[in-house]
Amino acid sequence: MQPFIGIVIVLGCVFGGFFFHGGSFAVIWQPVELVIIVGAGLGAIVLGNPKHVLAEMVLQLRKVLTPKKKNGQEFQRQLLLLMYELLQTAAGGLKALDAHVEAPQESVLFKRYPLILAEPKLLHFIVDNFRLMAMGKINAHELEGVLEQELEAIHDEMAQPAKSLHKIAEAMPGFGILAAVLGIVMAMSSVADGAGSGEIALMVAAAMVGTFIGIFFCYAVLDPLSNMMKQLVNEELAALESVKVVLVTHVAGKPALLAIDAGRRLVQLNIKPSFAQLEQWIDRMQNPGDAEATPRRRATDREPGERRAA
Repeated sequence: MQPFIGIVIVLGCVFGGFFFHGGSFAVIWQPVELVIIVGAGLGAIVLGNPKHVLAEMVLQLRKVLTPKKKNGQEFQRQLLLLMYELLQTAAGGLKALDAHVEAPQESVLFKRYPLILAEPKLLHFIVDNFRLMAMGKINAHELEGVLEQELEAIHDEMAQPAKSLHKIAEAMPGFGILAAVLGIVMAMSSVADGAGSGEIALMVAAAMVGTFIGIFFCYAVLDPLSNMMKQLVNEELAALESVKVVLVTHVAGKPALLAIDAGRRLVQLNIKPSFAQLEQWIDRMQNPGDAEATPRRRATDREPGERRAA
């Protein structure tokens, strides 16, 4: 909803101001200029990016323009509880996770967290690294190094569409000038055909619309879209970073609750749950039929490492 509110504000202020200033929309409606500028921009995107980047760009634009009605805190709740359950299952041996990580779409455990199943990159990151941990002995330092390299590669790939769109945004004024120059060429050539001063003035005005369109698409459309895509990538990477910290803390030998709390600390502030709320979620998960589940377990019921975390 928010992107469309922004679009309405931009269009209303720009074209509304033009109208109240006495302008005529018929003057700025130049479909040929649009074809030249938009076509050149699309062609440049296709020419300058491989197929997988274009596919990722379309996916991110779809997420930005048609955001799902997803409660951010509910997403974090499902992510943290899923990781807690996986760590609890792994306590009986990492081999106990095989039934879940080999086919997460069919796992009863994963099916309890549909928001995570709907995020393929996050899901693959989780199951792949639990497989890595199950394959052999790996210490916390080695795991952290492997995950940092993987996250860096994921970030570079996911950030490329926004970078490419930003470059095209910067090029749009140039495409606008290109369309304007072609319009001026047509206007000047009409002089040889005996066109009057009024007709030439209209042709020049139509040509200058190309410059306006290029600048408008640069600063009012494509640049904001690329910025929203960057923020989307940062949000998705924050979830991956949280999973990384949970796994590294677990491999370092910390209790499951302490490992989950380490991941909680990386959640963005506006949806970050408190430690007490995290404990309440875990208590309700472990006692689903108890409506009066205590929000915090007694300190004496926790492991030593958990008491320090509280």
